[in-house]
Amino acid sequence: MALITASPPARRTSRPASLPRTVPALLAAAFFAVFAVFALREHARFRTTGYDLGIFGQAVRAYAEGRAPASGIRAATAPPGFAADAYPLLGDHFHPVLALLAPLYRIAPHVGTLLVAQAALVALAVYVLARTAQQHLPERRFAAPAVGTACGLGWGVQQLIGFDFHEVAFAVPLLALACRALLDGRTRAAACWAAALLLVKEDLGATAAVFGLLLARQDRRTGLALTAGSVLGTVLIVYGVIPAFAPDGRYLYAGQVTGAYGLLDGWHVKVLTVLLLLAVTGGLVVRSPLALLLLPTLAWRFTSANPAHWEPGLHYSAVLVPIALAALVDALRRGVRLPLSVPVAVALLLLPTQPLASPATPGFWRTSPREAAAREALALVPDGARVAASNSLAPHLTDRTTVHLVADGVLGRSPAVEWVVADRTDAWPAGAVGRVLRQAAGDGGWRVVRDEAGIVVLVRQRGQTR
Repeated sequence: MALITASPPARRTSRPASLPRTVPALLAAAFFAVFAVFALREHARFRTTGYDLGIFGQAVRAYAEGRAPASGIRAATAPPGFAADAYPLLGDHFHPVLALLAPLYRIAPHVGTLLVAQAALVALAVYVLARTAQQHLPERRFAAPAVGTACGLGWGVQQLIGFDFHEVAFAVPLLALACRALLDGRTRAAACWAAALLLVKEDLGATAAVFGLLLARQDRRTGLALTAGSVLGTVLIVYGVIPAFAPDGRYLYAGQVTGAYGLLDGWHVKVLTVLLLLAVTGGLVVRSPLALLLLPTLAWRFTSANPAHWEPGLHYSAVLVPIALAALVDALRRGVRLPLSVPVAVALLLLPTQPLASPATPGFWRTSPREAAAREALALVPDGARVAASNSLAPHLTDRTTVHLVADGVLGRSPAVEWVVADRTDAWPAGAVGRVLRQAAGDGGWRVVRDEAGIVVLVRQRGQTR
């Protein structure tokens, strides 16, 4: 792969009239509207979950109230022996960037604020990448809308928008901004954007370190400083900061590189993930040194003992999209030939299998009996109550109550939960809803307030603390 240069080779003899500079902004605004409407509608349909929207909602609420981020929902899967009311989230993952959402949450104290913020962050990446294409591919009239559309419809981005909220939403525009600054030759700006990744999630420190090595080709001192700082910062976070907050004093996910599965397991799934990543850029991602930025994320995912990390689904591929499309722009500005219709066509071909296809189905806009029953059930829970809610109902209560997940042992928590709101169809944690409801029926301390369309509401009888 050739070195990254601050400006493309001189090879243009004529230039068609470029589209207005407002095109990237208009495109980003359109995607923001689509993302926000889709995410809020999914939440209204009870397609969001306690894991993860409820957890992040509790985290941001804590920041907004001036407390360290903690989650009663996350306590359901805490290490053995954990007895506190809420799990300290900085002992799970390192994501202090979430504190930036606290002022917004103070203005609009609802988990929907997180979904709208995520839509805005991804739309910002669409704008940055479209402007990057417009600036570095001026001879291609439709470069900006093509690259921006490929980003907005990218399967990794759609999986992020389609599944709750996640802190990596901040990494998507940060990577786009860092890559653009690198292509522009603005090395210090590039280093600052990349260094900010350490505040998003601990695994992104490796990406920032690789970015520093690429940056050193233009600015040796700045690049090597970024690499050294990223490595040191990641070590301190993983072996110092997170264990200091963790109840058991260790970084939980270090054990996920060992287990029942190895590097060669699930190879067909891993190959599919790589092929889809190549398809987004017509294979040109490998023609740019920026492709090296893909390796840290792919490395930890493919060596993980958790099969969910291998596949194209979920939100883990979102951070790969801005890197791949910035690499595409870099390859094209070097003279590699590829119609920009290719990445757009790939995105459109994959669209029927992606989350943003669901608004085209009639059921997306209809209110089902289950949804109506769930809303009525949630309205019975008073503000400030301590409640155990099942996975699909939990994020609807985190803004006004203290929420724990319906899981084994939740009825015996101290302080005691006063309400139980459960959807019998919630399948995670496996079998927990049925077991908790049977326990409540068996100990005689609970009264059924409502049981309709599979949504059950229980209230603890007065004088019953266990």
